[in-house]
Amino acid sequence: MSRWKVLPGELDPRVRQLVVRLRRLKDHSGLSLRQLAAKTGYSASSWERYLGGRSLPPREAVEAMARIGGDDPTRLLALHEVAAEAWGEGRTGTSAPERPEGPEAPEASEATGTAGAAHTVDVAGALQAAGADDTGPYNLSAPNEETRHGRSLRVALVAGSVALVLAVSSAVLLAVRLSDGDSRASATPLGSATSSASPSPSPSGPRTYACEVERIDGRWYAGNSRTRDAVLAEGLAGPEVAEAQCLLRRAGFAPGVVDGIFGPHTKSAVEQLQKQAGLVVDGIIGRHTWGALRR
Repeated sequence: MSRWKVLPGELDPRVRQLVVRLRRLKDHSGLSLRQLAAKTGYSASSWERYLGGRSLPPREAVEAMARIGGDDPTRLLALHEVAAEAWGEGRTGTSAPERPEGPEAPEASEATGTAGAAHTVDVAGALQAAGADDTGPYNLSAPNEETRHGRSLRVALVAGSVALVLAVSSAVLLAVRLSDGDSRASATPLGSATSSASPSPSPSGPRTYACEVERIDGRWYAGNSRTRDAVLAEGLAGPEVAEAQCLLRRAGFAPGVVDGIFGPHTKSAVEQLQKQAGLVVDGIIGRHTWGALRR
């Protein structure tokens, strides 16, 4: 794990969140700055400034880092949008960002020409000094109303897409549970429905799952789901969540009651597992976290 320098105290919390996430992905990849430069096209000195909070990385650099670290580019780019807004509001007179460079490209090329003006992320003073067009997609200095509206719209679209996915997932799980309950009701004899002597479970009571843990072909399974790549996050529910809870309990982490509901206890147990396994600690179960649970 790299020993990172303390970020500047005046750095906006929204920019700090993006930089910390990029540092974690860099640590997770195990690459040096020189190796990172070779894979992304941005020089080692550029990455040193990005990861030190002294310069805002361009959108393409953030997307490249997400691919290298195995993270979701959409979520990381949403953080970049928010950080770009904060950078434009809180900083003035900073240097223009670098364009991708080859391994032998001189550092001086970052300060020459105006070909990269459309990709600048700096304030108006630096843009005017470089002859850049202040209507470029990464202009962050005193954005006009139209530019601010466009960025807000993109952030809203990303947030709306995530909310829609979560709503559809919850609706599907609810429909499956309702259809399962209807099937049980239709299979119940008519006499037992009116008998006061035979108790029936309360429909509002929490459902619990059994953990029948066994090792098959070198992987652990708990009998609730065989998925290895389903994406699970706080607020979701179903047998996949119960499977993860069983495997977390087997690995020595306490997710709470195995009820198939991804709550705060389950998220805390996932974060502990990710930290122990050297993964990105975000409390979300994806392909890499499933791999750690199944091993």
